[in-house]
Amino acid sequence: MSDTNLGSSTQQTTGAAPGQAAYEPSRHAAEEPTGWVGWIMFAATVMLMMGTFHAIAGLVAIFRDEYYLVGKNGLVLHVDYTAWGWTYLIGGIIMVAAGAALFAGQMWARIVTVGLALASAVLNMAFFSAYPWWSAIMITLDVLVIWAVTVHGSEMKAERG
Repeated sequence: MSDTNLGSSTQQTTGAAPGQAAYEPSRHAAEEPTGWVGWIMFAATVMLMMGTFHAIAGLVAIFRDEYYLVGKNGLVLHVDYTAWGWTYLIGGIIMVAAGAALFAGQMWARIVTVGLALASAVLNMAFFSAYPWWSAIMITLDVLVIWAVTVHGSEMKAERG
């Protein structure tokens, strides 16, 4: 089959006039990012911010555990604040790294981000009695990050090109 026959059969199936290029909406829609990319940028920014907040909370728990409203026996899990602090500090550092990778549109960062946000929400629920407002805000941000990455995460592939 020659190239001219191939071109005319494409024109016939797409309805394009002779001499005009055929428009295939599915090809163009997959290549161009939409406004939803902003949600991924939001999620990446929130991950950087939450990671920093977790690291700060971890340092406070390690060095000044009397800062929190209840003692270790008042927590859902009876764990020393030093252990909580190291968990938050290490988790915060990993969250910052995942947020940076999310800016780059990495697929693995989307998966890690969802896992980290889920773990953060669970940890904040366990930490709720020690610092309720902080935990409630962090859980809300975790839910928003999970939503943004799972619903709109594929938009970043088109943005990276």
